[in-house]
Amino acid sequence: MRPGKWHIAKLGNRNSIKTSSFAQYEHLDYLSQLTKGDARLAASMGNDYMVAPDVVVYRETESDDFINEYQTIVDGSVSSLSDIRKNAGSLPILHASVSAKWTMRSDRAQNSRTEALGLIRNRKGHLPHIVVVTGEPMPARIASLALGTGDIDCVYHFALYELVEAVKEVGAEDSIEILNILIKGKRLKDISDLPLDLAV
Repeated sequence: MRPGKWHIAKLGNRNSIKTSSFAQYEHLDYLSQLTKGDARLAASMGNDYMVAPDVVVYRETESDDFINEYQTIVDGSVSSLSDIRKNAGSLPILHASVSAKWTMRSDRAQNSRTEALGLIRNRKGHLPHIVVVTGEPMPARIASLALGTGDIDCVYHFALYELVEAVKEVGAEDSIEILNILIKGKRLKDISDLPLDLAV
């Protein structure tokens, strides 16, 4: 069953792939249709369940023929609800949601956190990796999103090693301390770590 067929897709407002295109979130399309037809329901529920990540990593489902290639593992009487089975009508499985923020003003940091909380609250099944990639040069702004646990797996900087060197070079003690806390606490990593972390 491993490694499987994987895809990486950059999403945009006009992309046909949405969060509801994946097994863990397919029910969100149904909710969206309900709220479109009922203004009172829409007012009660809002639309905070709709998440629009910048990049997604997802896995295709597998046919029963592939699963049973070496011995019979599944048939019509067992595992009929498993998301990995194409024959059960499952959608692809979302493996990772990547929020990309070139810089991190406080409002942008909160957008990423809101997206993460939406993915956590609204899933049915396995929680995907939830990460943020940024190029923000100010350690305090990075900390506004990276500190804490539970909503975002980790923040990845596109030039972390260079940022650390630059902060040391100017002697900004507060910024050096913030970066040390984030890096040692495994809340901030370099972009080169992201592909390896998503391999898990």
